[in-house]
Order: sequence, then C-alpha cells, then structure tokens
Amino acid sequence: MISTVVICGAGTMGSGIAETCARGGFHTLLYDLDPVKVERALQQVHLNLDNLASKGKLTEAEASACMDRLHGVSDLYDCIGDLVIEAIIEQEEAKWALFNQLAEINHSDTIFATNTSSLSVSRIASRVMHPERVCGLHFFNPAPLMKLVEVVQAAQTRADIIPRLTEFCRQLGKAPVVCKDAPGFIVNRVARHYYLEPLRLVEQGHATMEQIDRLMEAAGFRMGPFKLMDLIGNDINYAVTESLYESCGQPERLRPSAIQAAKVSSGKLGRKTGEGFYTY
Repeated sequence: MISTVVICGAGTMGSGIAETCARGGFHTLLYDLDPVKVERALQQVHLNLDNLASKGKLTEAEASACMDRLHGVSDLYDCIGDLVIEAIIEQEEAKWALFNQLAEINHSDTIFATNTSSLSVSRIASRVMHPERVCGLHFFNPAPLMKLVEVVQAAQTRADIIPRLTEFCRQLGKAPVVCKDAPGFIVNRVARHYYLEPLRLVEQGHATMEQIDRLMEAAGFRMGPFKLMDLIGNDINYAVTESLYESCGQPERLRPSAIQAAKVSSGKLGRKTGEGFYTY
C-alpha cells in the first residue's frame, strides 16, 4: 500500500508532482538539497491552492488539508516513503546514484520511479540495488493539470509493481498508460515531430514561428509548438530530442535543430528565463 510519497527535486516538475500527490490524499515529502528551492516550491504550491480555492475549485478546508499533507525536507535521510519519484537533472548517473543512496535508508518494498522523459529506465535500473523495484512514472508539465502519466515498465520491473502504480495514478485523478521501456516511450516518440518539423520549416524559410503557432492553434491544438517549447524549456526539449536521436541510431528525421541549439547555448530557455522563441 502506498501512503507516503517522496518527491526528489523541487523544480517546476517536482513541485507540480508534489502538489498532485498531496491533493490526491497522500502524505508527501518534497526533497531538494537546496532548502531555498524547497521553500520557494512550497510557497508556489500554497499560491496555486489559494487560487483554486478562490475560484471555487477547492474549499479552503481542502486547500489547508492539502498543505498539511505536504512537507519540505532538505536532508536526504528524511526521504523515507513507500514510493520515491525522482524529478532531478536529466542525467542517468545522477538518477541511479540518488536511488542507491535512498535504497540504503528505505525499506525493501519501497518503489523507485524516475520521471525521465527520454532516458532508458532499464539502464537506470541496472545500476540500482534491487532493480526489480525500479520503473518510470512520466508526468507531463504542468503536472497538476495534465491528466496523462506514462507508467514505464523496465526490463527488470517486478510485475506486481505496475498495477500498484496504475492504481496510484488513478487515485491522483490521472489517466495512466502502461508502456514498455523504449526510446521516448510513447508520447515523446510520437510528439517529437510536432517540434522538429516546425523548426525545419523556420530553418528553411518556409514560415515564421508566429505563423506556425497561429495555424496550429487554429487547427485545434491548445498551444503552438514554439509556445509549447518555451513552456517546457528549450533545454529540456532539446535534451529529449538529442536522447532520441542517439538512442534511435541518429535518423535524419530526429536530428536536433540548430535553431533550438542556439537558443539553449545563449540561455534563452523560454518562460523560466524570460526569453526563448518569444519574450516574456
């Protein structure tokens, strides 16, 4: 039974997952080595809940109860729970090293889930003690709003863990989709061309980013590809493309864009830096 969830990483995704878990009724610990980041994330969650209460989507009592279930910690030894979800830097070594540290202080049934969007869950699991309890839980940004969660079964994942996690996702009000570990899983594999083809059209001078965004939104998409890349973060989006490009054998259809590479190298990452393809 999952009752306590530990979220590692107090960035946008980590804090969003923590808010989602607390709203879902779980005792939630949000960990980051930097206590300032933890406090900032808790303040943002509190603001989000206040906004929901002011709009009548939550009662004040529900918002208060949610904050009571959410606790920030900056000591790794406080990270004890039934489920650990990491949302840290997108580097394999950092992820499996964290899991191994936490495996030493948690009980043998603790499940370790990575929120990676592109790295191999099986490779991460292969470096973790008791790899059979490692899997992927890929939330989408913003985590409190997006319904989909990819439940990723690594080659080593114990069979009984997957139904436990799908039920956990349903308790969060999410729509879990089980998939096997593969480059990009399902969504990033399919959606990569929503970013790459518009980038190529701009590179080749066939259209502007404003035209493409306007046309895609008029066609029914909630957000055009350039606005969406700015929301996700150009660094994250570009890293996923690079990962897929390499893991799929460098096919031309997945070649990373020079335009986006230039944005990343110049620090124009999108909304979080105030400038990306657009200025905020």
